[in-house]
Amino acid sequence: MMGVWGRRPRHAKACFARRVQGRALALLLLVLAAAAPLASTPLNRSDLPWWHERFAEKAAELTRGRVDLVFYGDSITQNWERTGPEPWRDFQPIWQHFYNGRHAVNLGFKGDTTAHLLWRIENGEAQGIHPKAAVILIGANNFGRLRWPAAPTEAAIEKIVAELRARLPSTHLLLLGVLPSVRNAWVDQNTIALNRALATRYRDGHDAVFMDLSALFMNNGHVDPQKFMDVHLTPPDPPLHPDVATQAQMALAIEPLLSTWLGDRQRAP
Repeated sequence: MMGVWGRRPRHAKACFARRVQGRALALLLLVLAAAAPLASTPLNRSDLPWWHERFAEKAAELTRGRVDLVFYGDSITQNWERTGPEPWRDFQPIWQHFYNGRHAVNLGFKGDTTAHLLWRIENGEAQGIHPKAAVILIGANNFGRLRWPAAPTEAAIEKIVAELRARLPSTHLLLLGVLPSVRNAWVDQNTIALNRALATRYRDGHDAVFMDLSALFMNNGHVDPQKFMDVHLTPPDPPLHPDVATQAQMALAIEPLLSTWLGDRQRAP
């Protein structure tokens, strides 16, 4: 109804203003939701048959017996299960040497990003277990084809640590920095920026102990491609995955801390 001189009554104007504000707020929320970093959004890969099968197998493994040590990660962690005739491909003896008898479970999934690890944690991989220690190594695939940079990746890793801390309150958490690789300058810059940010965030060791293993991959100030198994493939891939010898050095680097947390003898080289 129009008022005098064809103007809307004040209450009608107020209602109209509230509707406009409401629509603007709804639009703003939609924009913010769309802008939320995918790196921190739990994403499911169960549409991939091998991934679905591995997730189910690991869920069963977590319920079969005692779990004292858990490794959360991507293909670099999954490679502990890898075996082959070539020495650079046979990781299982190193796993057996360091982790046999320690009730350890390997929860590495090749290709996983922070988003996929978040989904796994929220869907059972930190449920019904009470490990003494957990090792987290994730983020390399954020810098791959997805090109999720350091800042959202850092936020996602912080969320992973927070989720594990909430679900596993008595578990010691060891957070490893994203390992160096030989891909491109953008990846190098973001790897360095991420590890610096994580070192600052977890410098007090309260929520997690942070450890940067980058030095294991360096030679005269540069990342050494010969530290990676990818150079032995036919055709070779960009150096990303540590070879057996380098992964054994990684195990040695974290061994003093893990043996303290697990309360057992330190495994010798």
